[in-house]
Amino acid sequence: MNDSTTGSNGGVDDGLRMEPEQMLELARRAAELVVQRIESLPGEGAWEGEFRLELEDQLLKDPPEDGRSASQVIEQAAHKILPIALSLDHPRCFGFIPSQPTWPGVLADFMVAGFNINQSSWLISSGPSQLELVVIDWFRRWLGCPESAGGLLTSGGSAANLDAFVAAREAANNPERTSVYMSDQSHSALVRAARIVGVRPECIRMIPTDEHFRMDMDALVETVAEDRAAGLSPIAVCANAGTSSSGAVDPLEAMADYCEAQNIWLHVDAAHGGFAIVAEEGKRLLRGIERADSIGMDAHKWFFQPYEVGGLMVKDVRTLERAFATKHDILQDTIWGAGHPNFSDRSLQLSRSVRALKIWMSVQTFGMAAFRRAVSNGMELAHRIEEYIEESPVLEMLTPAVLGIACFRVNPANTDLGEDVLEEINRTVLVRIFWEDRAFISSTLLHGTFALRMCVINYSTTWNDVRETLENISKFGAESLPQTD
Repeated sequence: MNDSTTGSNGGVDDGLRMEPEQMLELARRAAELVVQRIESLPGEGAWEGEFRLELEDQLLKDPPEDGRSASQVIEQAAHKILPIALSLDHPRCFGFIPSQPTWPGVLADFMVAGFNINQSSWLISSGPSQLELVVIDWFRRWLGCPESAGGLLTSGGSAANLDAFVAAREAANNPERTSVYMSDQSHSALVRAARIVGVRPECIRMIPTDEHFRMDMDALVETVAEDRAAGLSPIAVCANAGTSSSGAVDPLEAMADYCEAQNIWLHVDAAHGGFAIVAEEGKRLLRGIERADSIGMDAHKWFFQPYEVGGLMVKDVRTLERAFATKHDILQDTIWGAGHPNFSDRSLQLSRSVRALKIWMSVQTFGMAAFRRAVSNGMELAHRIEEYIEESPVLEMLTPAVLGIACFRVNPANTDLGEDVLEEINRTVLVRIFWEDRAFISSTLLHGTFALRMCVINYSTTWNDVRETLENISKFGAESLPQTD
């Protein structure tokens, strides 16, 4: 195929244009490569990496002046660049928070890029803006939030947390000496967001957690009282709805009661666990989330969408508009459609992509029953991990499995190994899984204890994938035990 990027147009070089036939052929090849990758994943390892010097040797070259074959460029990207990464959609990727997108979601992002829409205002993106309103209202109803609630889709949890903190600070009338409260299990994105909105590092209070890694309410009450007595102004309390380490859910109802009584903004970080709300077990675990002032959720995690799509829901959408809406001469024409929402008035982002289409196309294609089953499957597999470990003579659960996450370690029964020895054994097991197994798991610290961690929320993951990984963890663990004479 001659896929040069130049063509004929009355004797003038077409520059960046391509002919329709060439565009379609390249798109077909790109789609074939992606589908082939998806189909071949189960038989390959979940992780592939390379050292920087090796990659620089392959890629750090001057940009070509005249370009080269587009098909060659696509093949290089598909075989030499994109695979050198963690395959978060691999059925045995249990590390961090895995993500497996639906195919309609992937196609939606392709279409969005092709239609090249900037969804900043109603004037320039009426259809996509209405679709985002629809998707956000789906979230509102799933969560059980009041009709006054609204929000927007964001790049992810970090942006959602930051937007929420800006709204919380605005709702508190922008006090000078501010403080925020989160648990010692909270995500670092919350700390970063607090710093960005001007909270001094020493005023970001890390509240201790109980034996199940849930925020200690007595400690929260005591800390807030002490800070107010010292002249600080609390602007937000942050609850976890599924911590990244263990899946723990803070006492949402008790926190809502307290924040309402104290007139403090309650923000729920539900980036990991929020979409569990569509399943019955998730509804039970997240009871009280509907009372929060703001909720951050990531659809590119447990709602099976391609990166990047997070979301922010606030109890009163006007709190976002009061915080972010500004006037600008070049945007004065957006008065067209007055009374219609401009999403640029709800967050820090002006130019923004269409994020709702992938969610909408996925739900329209598969229906909510399929999503409920997929979400439930993750929780069921985590419970089966717990049952397996409880019966294992080699493994030990460190906290009950919650929201698709199981934390455990190698600690054989009838042995008396010290904590230092156990940590060394489990670090060795982690390394061996990393290098010798198809699976990928990660680790965490639970109140200082080194833990192996499996997160099982991919919809293609089977019990066989999980069981074989646990068997290899047990095998590597037994082989790593100190030898006795």
